[in-house]
Amino acid sequence: MADEIINRVANSKLKVLDLEDYYPSGPRILFDIKDWLLEGLVLREKDFREQVKTHDWSQYENSYVALTCSTDAIVPPWAYMLITAELDPYTKQIVLGNLEQLETVVFQNIITHLDVTEFKDAPVIIKGCSKKPVPESAYVMAMQKIKPFAKSIMFGEACSSVPLYKRK
Repeated sequence: MADEIINRVANSKLKVLDLEDYYPSGPRILFDIKDWLLEGLVLREKDFREQVKTHDWSQYENSYVALTCSTDAIVPPWAYMLITAELDPYTKQIVLGNLEQLETVVFQNIITHLDVTEFKDAPVIIKGCSKKPVPESAYVMAMQKIKPFAKSIMFGEACSSVPLYKRK
């Protein structure tokens, strides 16, 4: 008679938080305004407003957009605000910055609204090794969110986790 294999992880009180499960769908777009500037450096208000007016904003439907200028141009805040006014009806999120900053803001919103009651007084593993681009900052935010509730927090996988916190 063969010994029965028992999955001790499945039978434990261990809770797993996999941030990849919360990764929202939708394209991520870096919107660079340099091509709307004279020689990539000078914002001419009339020309800029015309570009904003004639651009097809519907192509950003259900997208996450990072607004940037990849040149050393001095761009007044109203220029990004004008673009945001047009983008807003179509997009899920708009940030001023790069794609990494965009992902950070997206996950900040997710973690802020995360229901952590299931982690109350439980040992928790914040799972690493995601296939989706979860920003490192999201792990820091998750730690802050869960720590007041969890009995203990580890990082990694159940078979090889790194202990991070244990309530005294």
